[in-house]
Amino acid sequence: MPKHEVKVGRAYEEPTKEDGIRVLVDRIWPRGLRKDKAGLDEWCKTIAPSTALRKWYDHDPARFEEFERRYRAELEETERAAALQHLRDLAEHGPLTLITATKHADISEAKVLATLLQG
Repeated sequence: MPKHEVKVGRAYEEPTKEDGIRVLVDRIWPRGLRKDKAGLDEWCKTIAPSTALRKWYDHDPARFEEFERRYRAELEETERAAALQHLRDLAEHGPLTLITATKHADISEAKVLATLLQG
């Protein structure tokens, strides 16, 4: 089975043709970003980590490993599991870019999701 092309992008970067389908995976809309400039195909709020987990994590690199473990557990909840399956379905149709507003996309929920979807 071929691996899916799933990338992580930042909401404030210009979209590219190589992005394929662009899905925002944050619960909160990126500050200062106009919807017409975002270049998004979808906004999948339900896939985002819980508010409690997001606030605990606070993008602290030292907490990323534990954040990933807790977030993967949250992804087994019914609503998030359905959203994850939706992203898997999108990835089967071509390139998928998971968009986040965080400055450190490499330690974000988008990175956790990309790793899961590529597997």
